[in-house]
Amino acid sequence: MNGSKGQPLAGVRVLDFGHIVAAPFCTRILADLGADVVKVETSQRKDFAGGTRTKPVGSDPDERPPAYLNINRNKRSLTINLKAEAGRHLAARMAAVTDVLVENFSAGVMERLGLGPHYLQTQNPRLIFVSMSGYGHSGPRRDWRSMNLNLQAYSGLMTLTGNDGDPPVAISNSWNDFVGGLHACFGILQALSDRNRTGLGAYLDLSQFECSVASVGALVFAASLNRQNPPKIGNRSASAVPHGCYRCAGEDNWCVIAVESDAQWCALVKVMGNPSWASDIKFQSLLGRMQCQDEIDAHLEQWTIQLQNIDVERLLQSVGVPAQRVRQIDDVVKSCDEHSIFKRMDHPPQNPRLVAGVPFTLSRHSLASLTSAPRLGEHNADILRQWIHLSDKEIRELESEGALK
Repeated sequence: MNGSKGQPLAGVRVLDFGHIVAAPFCTRILADLGADVVKVETSQRKDFAGGTRTKPVGSDPDERPPAYLNINRNKRSLTINLKAEAGRHLAARMAAVTDVLVENFSAGVMERLGLGPHYLQTQNPRLIFVSMSGYGHSGPRRDWRSMNLNLQAYSGLMTLTGNDGDPPVAISNSWNDFVGGLHACFGILQALSDRNRTGLGAYLDLSQFECSVASVGALVFAASLNRQNPPKIGNRSASAVPHGCYRCAGEDNWCVIAVESDAQWCALVKVMGNPSWASDIKFQSLLGRMQCQDEIDAHLEQWTIQLQNIDVERLLQSVGVPAQRVRQIDDVVKSCDEHSIFKRMDHPPQNPRLVAGVPFTLSRHSLASLTSAPRLGEHNADILRQWIHLSDKEIRELESEGALK
């Protein structure tokens, strides 16, 4: 079992009915903080997050894809068949001894299974029940189905990416799912803190759509104030010029540069060798530079195109100008020894995988050591013995009744 006295959520039990990304990511953070997270699945409907992606030739057909392995580490697996009456009864018994239950089914699914928050909290008043549907469990859109792309579209986020005139484009890598998972996680932490004071659990009805809207909050405020849509500005900024991504020497090599002050502008000009075009008075203030962004970008790229992006980065960072080369994901992985976020996790059979850990450290607590994502039903017996004290005979009876599959 995960957890030690040194971990902030040691002793907290989490029943994870999540699937795909949003809810499993939320519970993975809880597991990284030391909670004992039990992932509930069934062999009848496995959670194959990212399962449509091509698997390596010769791989185990039961092997989970990278997306699953990434967001289900540090958890234990329990198979419960919720279509069987014995399985639903078992789920209710587990919830009776659980601190936090997380699910991201469509609205109403848990109620139809007889496992809704109102029923389970009568059995366990300390239970924190978290629902993470696309549009929440109330309102006219509660029954809408959603995925990351739909949520980014309906929240307006897709109209904010890219340059003026570009078609709507989503932020990749299931961005909305991760934002939803983070919101759910800090809601759970608040509910746990409140329970320490009141002794009572809570019901968190989270709308992943509303999480997406919250993430563009400043632009929502601006649109409300100005009564017009905010413009697409691509890589540019409303408070810094130059501010963009510039081509460098070589194929598909780029560097981003963000000049935030007049002092940084002067430093940039000096590094470029004080070119004559930069001496124009209109470039000496932010307001002047704002009015000449296309001209500045064209001149600046004439300089960057002569240099490797790593040299642009080195030269500008040395004089205090924010500049970073654009790296491919493989480049980030290759530099893993330079960053504390990267950890190595053994994955059966003894095959180390590089993963991103928790992006912070705690001065008075440790984080959970990384264990690989569980195989389906790997911990059935251990969990049932530890959580609800079942005997081996009782476990075999549940298996014969079709509850554990």
